[in-house]
Amino acid sequence: MDDQEMQLKVKRVTDKFTESMYVLANEPSIALYRLQEHVRRSLPELVQHKTDMQSWEEQSQGAIYTVEYACSAVKSMVNSSLYFKSIDGLLKQAITMREKICSSQGRSMKPASNYSDSPTHASSTSS
Repeated sequence: MDDQEMQLKVKRVTDKFTESMYVLANEPSIALYRLQEHVRRSLPELVQHKTDMQSWEEQSQGAIYTVEYACSAVKSMVNSSLYFKSIDGLLKQAITMREKICSSQGRSMKPASNYSDSPTHASSTSS
């Protein structure tokens, strides 16, 4: 082989070797650069998704609180039926007593079968 040809082959081998060493040395840097590039592109969208999710979570928590409050109000109303029955009994007693008082005073009065049919306070006190 010729000396010049040998030098050319050695130069090609050393160039390829240098290029390979350069790529191997810079491969982690390229990977980190690609990773950084990906994060820069996708981060704003991820932040927007996070913000949306937080907003939906707040709205959901508000709705859950409202539903729980409504449920407790309904349960309280169910438990208050005893009080309404007591009030109904007391109103019937009051109507009966008023009818007895009016009949003992000699007034004629039609029996009140419904609370709204009974005379007003002003007409029962006039003499």
